[in-house]
Amino acid sequence: MRVKKDDTVVVISGKDKGKKGKVVKVFTKTDKVIVEGVNMATKHQKPNAKVQQGGIIHQEAPIHVSNVMLFDAKEGKGVRVGFKTLEDGTKVRVSRKSGDEI
Repeated sequence: MRVKKDDTVVVISGKDKGKKGKVVKVFTKTDKVIVEGVNMATKHQKPNAKVQQGGIIHQEAPIHVSNVMLFDAKEGKGVRVGFKTLEDGTKVRVSRKSGDEI
């Protein structure tokens, strides 16, 4: 997968198009990610040991990885990601547009 935890991504389609956020969790089997502040869902929570109050809680729902793009601070927008193998054999992610390491 081209997107990893703690990456900054920008949403390219859907109701939250244009929003930026940090990847909180990655689900590799279903190709989904949870992005901070994006795709907020409403959940009705019963009171329990963790949440004494209960009530309606807003939390992030997973979004498909094809709907997000890695955000490059140099470019100031989302970039496509490629891979390059260095001389020492390590594989690194690179920006398709500029060729810089991410």
